This record gives sequence, structure tokens and C-alpha cells, in this order.
Amino acid sequence: MTEKFQTLSPTEGRNPRTTELDGLETVDVLRLLHAEDRVAVDAAGAVVEELAPVVELAARRLRDGGAVHYFGAGTSGRLGVLDASELMPTFNLEPGRVVGHIAGGSAALVEAVENAEDSSANGRLDAAGLGPHDVAIGLAASGSTPYVGGALEAAGAAGAYTVLISSNPDAPLAPLADTSIVLNTGAEAVTGSTRLKAGTAQKLVLNGFSTALMIAIGRTWGNLMVSVVATNAKLRERTVRILCEATGLAEMPARELLDRTQGDLKVAIVAHLAGTDVARAGLLLDEHDGSVRHALEAATGVERDGRS
Repeated sequence: MTEKFQTLSPTEGRNPRTTELDGLETVDVLRLLHAEDRVAVDAAGAVVEELAPVVELAARRLRDGGAVHYFGAGTSGRLGVLDASELMPTFNLEPGRVVGHIAGGSAALVEAVENAEDSSANGRLDAAGLGPHDVAIGLAASGSTPYVGGALEAAGAAGAYTVLISSNPDAPLAPLADTSIVLNTGAEAVTGSTRLKAGTAQKLVLNGFSTALMIAIGRTWGNLMVSVVATNAKLRERTVRILCEATGLAEMPARELLDRTQGDLKVAIVAHLAGTDVARAGLLLDEHDGSVRHALEAATGVERDGRS
């Protein structure tokens, strides 16, 4: 029995700092949870040099027509689906370019699906369509989830680049990954509850990965969200503010320009700053993979830094 416990992931250990958790005042519980969350931030920060090459490889594969796929169960799966789903409205990313898969399918997003994470066969099935231009990222706090293992195995056999993100330095699934990234979050405040530190660290890494990936493929200009899809009133007002910030235009001229570009913020920026018409601005963006920076450099011969 002792030998079995010694093989457990660190995420399953008992945290000595929180053994009296249920005897504390509420404010002290919250303080302690917050202190543990800081461990997750540091864990995510410790892997940026390992993550950077994965971003660069993924960007190359996206440019070549490939896709990025996240695979996870429970909290990990939900975080992958969340990250993937937010890229379309934020960066105008086309469907199918970054995809989140969760064990048990869409029903598992809102409630636990019994035994879903234990099926390596379902993981292989969900990864069956991947190929040599794709990237498969397995998310498993313990590093041992069978569903994730099946997905990585199938993806790797198809030639996809495989990545495992876990909180276990001895993750059993690591041999299935071309790159294994370990988030050293240790034992949870509530024993085994990886929706806490391990999940927070995964969310931070996914935020960094996907945002850096979108930057690498030209979906921002400077720190401006120039690819945003204005699907509601709040976002339509945001596009006006971004255009004013990017070009120095006043509000009404900015609104008029956006009307002429049918709400295409990138085209509006390039048209104004390059002093060209809307059609030419669109062509410049098409010729430079949608990059505002590269389109402007081609039009004007001047490097732009994304500031008005």
C-alpha cells in the first residue's frame, strides 16, 4: 500500500499548509487559498522558455494549414475548450484552427460524465483526424489520464507534434509527447482538487500559449486587438476606440471609416495610415497574411510599432 501511494502524482499529496482548513475563519480560508494560487503563477512563469518553441512551431504549422488541438478531461478539458472557443471573437480565428476536445464530449462541459476520462479509445477516436501539420496538446494535471494518453498516441502516430502539460514531474504519459511541460504546483489546498492550483496554472499557460500564437500569426498590432469580431454593441464600440487609438482619428471620422470598411478594423487602420483606399488596404492585408504591421511596411516602407 505504501508503495502505491509513493507513485501518486504530487497533485494527490496532502498539503501541510492547509491541514486545518475547515477550522479557519472564512477570511483566513480565502487568504490561504490566495497564497496557494501564487504558487500557480510562479509555476507558469517557470516554463516560459519551454513554451516559447511550442508557440513558434504551432505558428508555423498554422501558416501551413494545420491546426492546434487540446485534449483533456474534467477541469483540464474544460479549460482547453474555453481557451479555444475564445479565440474566434477575440482574434477572428477561423473555425477549426484551434480546437478543444473534452472527454465525454459537450455534455462533460457542465457535468461529470462517468468514466469518460478512463477511455483511451475515445481519446484515439477524437484525435483520429489529425495529421503531420497539426499540434496535439494534452492537458492532464496528473499526467496519467487515459483519454489524453489515447489522443497523444493517435496524434503522434499520425505525425502531429505532441505536447503534454501536467503537474507531475514523473508523468506516465510523458513518453507519448515530443515536449513535456511540467507545472510544479504541488499538493492542492484541498487534497486532490486539481481545479485549484493545477487548473489555475494550466489556464495561465493556455492564456500565454494561445495569445502568443495569435500574435505570431499577425492577429494583433502592437498591443491592440485589431482582429476583434464586433458581435455585440460593446465590441462595436471597442473597435471604434481601437481605431481612434491606432490612427489618431476622432470618433466620428473613425465611425465613418469603419462604415466604409464594413466594420473591418484592420482594413480601416491600413487604409488610413497608408493613405490608400479600402480595396487596396484589403489587398495589402491579403498579401501579408493579415498582418497590419507587414501590410503597412509594404505600403509605406516605414516600420510601424502599433502606437498612434
